[in-house]
Amino acid sequence: MARTPDEIAVHLIIDGGHRETVRFQNIQDFQKWYQGVLVPKADLKEFVNVPLKTTQGEYMVVRPASVLGIRVEPVYLSTNLDRNIMA
Repeated sequence: MARTPDEIAVHLIIDGGHRETVRFQNIQDFQKWYQGVLVPKADLKEFVNVPLKTTQGEYMVVRPASVLGIRVEPVYLSTNLDRNIMA
């Protein structure tokens, strides 16, 4: 049975070597932001909002044309492992 990640860490690689990590509740939230905000403005140099899962009132903006790469990583916070696999 496939495990469901507790959250999704998205690592943005930005022009100039800067890296930023943002977290999404699930892959669908990331896909909605990626396809609805980032992809349509991929060649533009105007700022777009990046949702942050941190303290309220904190935000980040990025120029879509400056995003060189994205790495998506599932994060599993629980340590509940099925010990019967090796039996």
